Amino acid sequence: MTEQGSLFRSTPIGEKNYDVGDVVDVKCDHEIDGERLNDWLQGVVVQADEKMVAVQFVEDVYLTDGWMVPDHVLWCRQDGDTIRKSQHRRKKR
Repeated sequence: MTEQGSLFRSTPIGEKNYDVGDVVDVKCDHEIDGERLNDWLQGVVVQADEKMVAVQFVEDVYLTDGWMVPDHVLWCRQDGDTIRKSQHRRKKR
């Protein structure tokens, strides 16, 4: 094997920004008072790896084509601009 070929044997591991249990805000389609909007919504990270984060919400969330997500879980990129650490305290239900 050539020296260059050996460079691609391992997968690069990036630094994770979010871990399971983190409270985050995700910019996504959801409803407030019966009105659909695209804004920041608070959720909890339920799965995370080096590239992706799964965030679960209490509220109904929608895909960009309008379909409701049945399990209330959206996936985001770890380094995406649609996810951030939550700006507010977690809401009590």
